[in-house]
Amino acid sequence: QVQLVETGGGLVQPGAGLILSCKISGDTYGRYAMGWFRQDSGQNRDFLVALSWDAGSGYFHDSVRGRFSASRDAAKNTVYLTMNNLQPEDTAIYVCAAVPVDGGSYYYTTPYDYKIWGQGTQVTVSS
Repeated sequence: QVQLVETGGGLVQPGAGLILSCKISGDTYGRYAMGWFRQDSGQNRDFLVALSWDAGSGYFHDSVRGRFSASRDAAKNTVYLTMNNLQPEDTAIYVCAAVPVDGGSYYYTTPYDYKIWGQGTQVTVSS
C-alpha cells in the first residue's frame, strides 16, 4: 500500500522560507505524478504545484510561481516543495498527492486526478 508522509512544516515569520518533504513509501518501483495542494479548515484543496513522475515537466499556480519550486529525489523516493518569501496568506495545511502513471510527461492540476493523499503538514506564517 502506497503512503505519503509530509514533513517540514512549522511556524515562520513573513519573508522566511521552508522546505517541505513528501516521502513515498510502500512502492519503490512505481511511477507517480505528484502534486502539492493547500488545504483549508473546510477541507478544500487548492492546487499549488504539479510534477511529472520524473520531474521533467510541471506546472505552478500563479499564486506561487516565482516563490515556490519543486523537485524530487528518486533515490530517496521523496518530493520537495521549496517555499520562499512566505506570507501570512500562505498559512495552511500543505498536502502532497500522487497518481500512478505509465511514464511520459503528464502532470495534473486538479484534486480529482490524484489517487493517493498524505495527511499534510501545517505551515503557519505569522509575526
